[in-house]
Amino acid sequence: MHLEPWPEIIQEHSAAGIRNYSIFQNGNQFFYVFECDDVPAAFAYIDKSEACQRWNAITSTMVEGSFDFGKADPIVPLREVFYLP
Repeated sequence: MHLEPWPEIIQEHSAAGIRNYSIFQNGNQFFYVFECDDVPAAFAYIDKSEACQRWNAITSTMVEGSFDFGKADPIVPLREVFYLP
């Protein structure tokens, strides 16, 4: 699905303030990398998006973990341990 994401999904993530977004896959494990000035606000926006709810209803069956943006930690952030500028 991510080879041809719905245009409204791209628009909603941009409207939420998410940019430079990459997703890496290993089986049903996914690693998300994105920039966002206000992650809680972005997740709240995504949680209210009808298009994102439809998308997540489909894609959440492929992923380990939660996509319930109503939860306190819908996506658990990882601690950065190395960065090479």
